[in-house]
Amino acid sequence: MRFIHTADWHLGRLFHTVHLTDDQAYVLDQFVDLVAEVRPTAVLVAGDVYDRGVPPPDAVALLDDVLQRIVRGLKVPVVLIAGNHDSPARLGFGSRLLAGEGLHIAGPLPPGGVLTVLLADDDGPLAVHAVPYADPAVVRDALRSPDGEPPTIHGHEQAMQALVARAQAATPDGARSLFVAHAFVAGATTSDSERPLSVGGAGAVPARVFDGFDYVALGHLHRPQRAGADALRYAGSLLTYSFDEVDHHKSVSIVEIGAPGSGVLQAAAVAAGAAQREGAGSAAGDDPFTVAGPAPSPAAARVGVEQVELSPRRRVRVVEGTLDDVLAAGRAASAAERDDYVCARLLNKGVLLNAMGRLREEYPNALHLEFPALQTPAGAPAGVPAAADRSDAEHFAEFYRYVTNEPLSDAERRAFIEVADRLERERRDQ
Repeated sequence: MRFIHTADWHLGRLFHTVHLTDDQAYVLDQFVDLVAEVRPTAVLVAGDVYDRGVPPPDAVALLDDVLQRIVRGLKVPVVLIAGNHDSPARLGFGSRLLAGEGLHIAGPLPPGGVLTVLLADDDGPLAVHAVPYADPAVVRDALRSPDGEPPTIHGHEQAMQALVARAQAATPDGARSLFVAHAFVAGATTSDSERPLSVGGAGAVPARVFDGFDYVALGHLHRPQRAGADALRYAGSLLTYSFDEVDHHKSVSIVEIGAPGSGVLQAAAVAAGAAQREGAGSAAGDDPFTVAGPAPSPAAARVGVEQVELSPRRRVRVVEGTLDDVLAAGRAASAAERDDYVCARLLNKGVLLNAMGRLREEYPNALHLEFPALQTPAGAPAGVPAAADRSDAEHFAEFYRYVTNEPLSDAERRAFIEVADRLERERRDQ
């Protein structure tokens, strides 16, 4: 079976006051063309479809157009989940009706915690389990026993473990299984454009929680990357959404899942190839397929992942130098380079008059200025994190100490995080 895994479209996003809907439509046209070329069994969209709970009308219209072209035009099913930026209820409107058309949406957490879509090919059945982003309190409430007793769930790890157990129980005997989730896997690489899943920074989930699936399609982190195993992956965001992502290669993943048991043969072949390359003195990493996990079970399927880059309407770039140097580089640049979204890191130490205005004479889409020489006060203590690098809980703890002259206790920190997380859920659903 072949799937296209994508995530983090963030439709309706503002990038330094610029509406990106036209840029997103430009890339999604390429995405629809890719679906038409690949003809996958299904498209998997792993959350953060919109950038906020109440998206602008043009973002809603764009999603409607793209899904109509894929599901009705190309007859390719789509499995789509809500992320932490989405309003689950709004995204999930009409989901039971749309499922009959091939559009399977997990907006609010489904009854039982997991939306399962059963597919089949000549190699047998495959269960796609889709789990929207949900706070531990929501999972705890959704998984109450028939007598009303909630399960013991105190954090994101336990919540995901409970949902994974439900998914595994719903997998038919002998079937391959695929899990779609929106989560932060511990150890993965983050960027500035991602909203934390938990105010206190306790939203990380270990990779081992997802053991047992043939492939795990993740959303939330914006860099395409493995997350502890080759078949546990983030597709990354649709576009570059912050200037610290300029080195990312934005892409979507084409995932091929073979017959049950083929993963063990794949692991043996890759290990033999690695040994042969080592003996021959050649570089590793030439094998076109990736191993489906560090220790595949006898029933594990072979999984191959190909990343396909999409071309943005405009690139996001950082230029650095004195203002005169940056302006000179702009005059020598191509028309496409001058049209990029630009952050200028100006190395001047003195005062500059109308720096942004002068910059936009050469780069019309210049969006941000940084002055590295002026950002670190002389004599600042080494190792003190910048304000932007601290969590909300750390800011509150500092404020509490300033007001009371006492450190914040663990119980008070937990109480703050609980209230802040509840307010974030309410903001997301407005």
